[in-house]
Amino acid sequence: MISLVHFNEGNPFNAEMAPIYDVLDFYKITFITKNSGKLKYGQDYYDYNEGSMLFFAPNQLVGTTEYNSETYCYLLLIHPDLLLGYPLAKKIREYGYFSYSSNEALHLSDKEKAIILSIYQIMEQELNNGVDEFSQEVVIAQIELMLSYVNRFYKRQFITRKTVNDDILEKLESILDDHLNQKMLHLGVPTVQYLSDRLHISPGYLSDMMRSLIGKSTKQYIHEKLIEKAKERLTSTELTVSEIAYELGFEHPQSFSKLFKAKTNTSPLEFRNSFY
Repeated sequence: MISLVHFNEGNPFNAEMAPIYDVLDFYKITFITKNSGKLKYGQDYYDYNEGSMLFFAPNQLVGTTEYNSETYCYLLLIHPDLLLGYPLAKKIREYGYFSYSSNEALHLSDKEKAIILSIYQIMEQELNNGVDEFSQEVVIAQIELMLSYVNRFYKRQFITRKTVNDDILEKLESILDDHLNQKMLHLGVPTVQYLSDRLHISPGYLSDMMRSLIGKSTKQYIHEKLIEKAKERLTSTELTVSEIAYELGFEHPQSFSKLFKAKTNTSPLEFRNSFY
């Protein structure tokens, strides 16, 4: 139910033994300790630095992974059944980075690398020793500790890559504004998936980045923009509530009114009438 492989100088990666994954039935966590050249994940090649980490969850479609003899890494495979009966079985599904794309890897600082390496070494030692009644508990405790650190380190990465992320936020706002300034009956209400596709990043990464930088998820940000635009149309035009709802991409005016009231504690008509 758990496998930890350490590719290094004494145990180089053997391409002939590499499995071709289809749909994963386990969690896969890769920690690259040394890399020379590009690695292939699925159809694309990436330059992963020393100290990069990648995360995949069960039921994700993952193509061939190609390492090279100069790639040293820890590869941890965890079957969900290993975690049954432990709080981590539920908690691990809440970590959004398991749904990130391959190009959204975690890049560790030297201090962070040392912490993650120490955890892998403890697990490696535990799994190589004789199994006893405490083995599963100790290994799961190490996995939980590592994932908590990863949560912290991803938040740090969002902050330290502020310039790059600010550019993403600017593009996000521009895409959303362009979308909302059109007659959108045929486009529908903008979704997280729509924005992430336009930005070429995964929905999970986008929402976690937004929470870290502005304290709101992508969905919350979309709703704020919709309400802002609705208020503008309600106070500056004679359009009916239904017409405004259709302009904003809502298929049913009732859905628009429900969202508006949830966000403002007043109905669209009550809001409009307050200005007269």
